[in-house]
Parts: sequence; C-alpha cells; structure tokens
Amino acid sequence: MSKLTVHDAKGKKVGTYNVEPTDFAPHINKQLLHDAVVMYQANARQGSHQTKSRGKVAGAKKKMYRQKGTGNARAGSRRSGIRRGGGHIHNIRNRDYSYSLPRKALQLATRMAIAAKLRDEEVTLIDKLEFEQPKTKDMVAVIKTLDCNGGSVLVTTAGYSPNVYKSARNIARVAVSPAHELNALNVLSADRLLFTPEALDVLKDKAAKKPAETAVAE
Repeated sequence: MSKLTVHDAKGKKVGTYNVEPTDFAPHINKQLLHDAVVMYQANARQGSHQTKSRGKVAGAKKKMYRQKGTGNARAGSRRSGIRRGGGHIHNIRNRDYSYSLPRKALQLATRMAIAAKLRDEEVTLIDKLEFEQPKTKDMVAVIKTLDCNGGSVLVTTAGYSPNVYKSARNIARVAVSPAHELNALNVLSADRLLFTPEALDVLKDKAAKKPAETAVAE
C-alpha cells in the first residue's frame, strides 16, 4: 500500500497516511470524467445571451415605399433583417443549458477524479489546518511551505471551516471546499489537492460504503 507523507504547517514530516487510488475507484473511466466535467460546465452557463428579432427593434411596420414604379428593389418594413438596424433573422434567444447525469454516475466520477490525483501524485497532506482568525498571510505561508504554489490549489477540510475559507478567498487560484462538496470538476481543475487526513478519512469512508461498481478501464 502506498503512503502519503503528512506534513505540518512548517513543512516538517509528522507521519504517513496509507491510501491507494483503488480505495476510491477500481478503474478510471475517462469518458465518464469528461461527461461529468461537461455537465458541470454547462450548468454554470448563464444562458442570458439574446439578440433582437424584427419584432423587438424600433421602427414602423409600414412598407417603406410602394411595390412597383420606383426603380428600387421591393422592400417591406425597415425592421427587416436584411436592412441595417433591422432585427436578426435567426435571433439568439435565452436558453437553459443545464442538464443532469445520474447521481451515482456523478459520485463515481468524483471518486475517479480523486483516484486520478492520487495516481498522479498530486495530493499533499497537512496534519491540521486551523486558524484562530482569518489571515491570508498565514494561508499563503502554508501553501508556499508545502510547495503547492506552482499552480491552482484545492484546499479540502473535513467540514466547514470559516477561518480557512476566509484566509484563502483572496488568494488567486486557491479554492476551499469541505470534503462532502467535492465534485469531479473542482478536483480535476486543481493542479494540486491539499487535504487534511480527516478530510481524506471522510472521502474514504464514503467510498467504502458504495457498492463495487464496474467501470471501463482507461
């Protein structure tokens, strides 16, 4: 069984943690991960894009000039889509892009994402992450000491930790999430995961309670 080194806030090794990618998922299905990420991204789209049709632009509906005898091409309303200032012929309308995958598929995708991060050695463990009061400087020091400042970081705690969240919210490319709110998108979007052992325990316990699913190997 592979072991992850547990560090303290000063970067000193204080222990090890036994964990395997298979504790979360027996295989990693890239198609399922792709489907889950696309769904989360689609659900985040606002969908408020809109252009005006000829019924919504300003201008009279009256025919601009008579049909024949002027020497010009026949013309209808100045709202016509072929005229400057007219409405769009195939106008873009508000739409809802959201959809959902089966709940069990999303749960499996989250476990696969964590397993992929473990396999790629992109998980760092810190023995505890607690602040007496919100302090961004202290969070920056922890991230830098643990060598997690080379890219985006997802800090995961066992439960809600307001001081940890407030200490990290102003740091670019750093996100904070309790263990039970992780999903495939925020796990895969981070270059490195910073877990506490308690958070990893929560995730392992949840994975152990799930029945064995058959996943397509990558």
